[in-house]
Amino acid sequence: MTDSSSLHWQDYHHSELNTAQLYAILALRSEVFVVEQTCVYQDIDGLDLAGENRHIVAWLDGHVAAYARILRLEDKVAIGRVIVAPSARGLKLGYQLMEQALTACQKHWPDARVAISAQAHLQSFYGKLGFVAYTEVYDEDGIPHVGMELRR
Repeated sequence: MTDSSSLHWQDYHHSELNTAQLYAILALRSEVFVVEQTCVYQDIDGLDLAGENRHIVAWLDGHVAAYARILRLEDKVAIGRVIVAPSARGLKLGYQLMEQALTACQKHWPDARVAISAQAHLQSFYGKLGFVAYTEVYDEDGIPHVGMELRR
């Protein structure tokens, strides 16, 4: 993948995903979060197909180029599983992905607090989008993270 000319963003309620789409998403998450980051954890956690939860996907030439999951929790919405496919890195999709996720949060839950459990080394990236830390750095599955919330 060398350009983003055929990039297509989609905001799915989990019930709108077909089997092949869900498989592609889960395969990418496993490839990056489990294998590439050598982090053994239970990625398929029972939340992908629950409640009001949503999936933000960038499709490029029929493949998942970027992805984020939005969980509707009791007191907030949480953006997580934020990922750009290895084959799409360099296309500057990270900010686009987060803007798509934030737009979905505003559309579906306009009054909800928006939070993220960010890998600590990405704190400045999320800060540029309006997120501020509300926790100290903590360990999540062997990787330093920090709780951040949107303050626009």
